[in-house]
Amino acid sequence: MAEHNELGWKGEEAAVNYLASKGHRIIARNWTFLGYEVDIITAHEGYIVFVEVKTRTSTEWGNPEDFIGKRRMKRMIEAAHYYLITHKIDEPVRFDIVSIVWNQQQFELEHIEDAFLPFL
Repeated sequence: MAEHNELGWKGEEAAVNYLASKGHRIIARNWTFLGYEVDIITAHEGYIVFVEVKTRTSTEWGNPEDFIGKRRMKRMIEAAHYYLITHKIDEPVRFDIVSIVWNQQQFELEHIEDAFLPFL
């Protein structure tokens, strides 16, 4: 496995553990549908939460969450739409970001709730 893929996988694992510790019930990981992908889907406090995880080894070029552009947000929103329809879910939705920096010893994690709103 390529080093950046391994880092991403470990970052997602750290994010799942963190979210679970905060009371999120993990519903799905790496959910895909017709070319769309969501890193983590959880249920939390009456919401279905779609989570994008960004892991980096430094903040030299910006924080990990800075690398989530409008195109990625739009694709997450579209994926959420398909997920809710295909699973017949009628609950409020939230879009979160888990921003992770690996400092060569441990993960520094920031959870950004309601990181963006649907803008289709």
